Amino acid sequence: MAIERFEDLDLSRRYTYADYITWKFQERVELFRGWVDKMSAPNVYHQRVSGDLYYKLRQLLPTGCQVFSAPTDVRLQKSPEGDTVVQPDLFVVCDQAKLTKQYIEGAPDWVIEIVSPGNGKKELDKKYTQYEEAGVREYWVVHPDDKTILRYVLGGEGTFVGQKPCTVDTDEVACSIFAGVVLAGGEVFP
Repeated sequence: MAIERFEDLDLSRRYTYADYITWKFQERVELFRGWVDKMSAPNVYHQRVSGDLYYKLRQLLPTGCQVFSAPTDVRLQKSPEGDTVVQPDLFVVCDQAKLTKQYIEGAPDWVIEIVSPGNGKKELDKKYTQYEEAGVREYWVVHPDDKTILRYVLGGEGTFVGQKPCTVDTDEVACSIFAGVVLAGGEVFP
């Protein structure tokens, strides 16, 4: 049975993607191992940063790779405990087999999350762990307020290795997994 209002969800139980796709309410949510997490609406500056990055990445990515933006569903994990379904701000997929009509199945190659007031802990805790476990090859956490980027690259042991943080007022920032994808500070923070 379709749930029409967010308030009708039972937040004390876990859900699957099969449940998630039946929900009819307007609020945006993600699932972390089946647990519902309500998302906040991004502010205007967040959306400007996201839009500018999306535009630049479309120009720089290698042939065969595509950039997507929220609210596209990404199913990172299916498990008996519940699914993990996220909507990263921006992400890149190079394996066309992961693209379905409704969602992305499996880990993107590169995920960029843009921190909004109140969601920094989620980006650096829940999502970091989920992206690492799923095998995301590179993960950026963009902090618009202080104009910094934290970058993590998946190492040989299957764990993220932190890279030198970028203060892009003066630095250029390069994607480690795609040669030639380099952004100047003004291209990240308008």
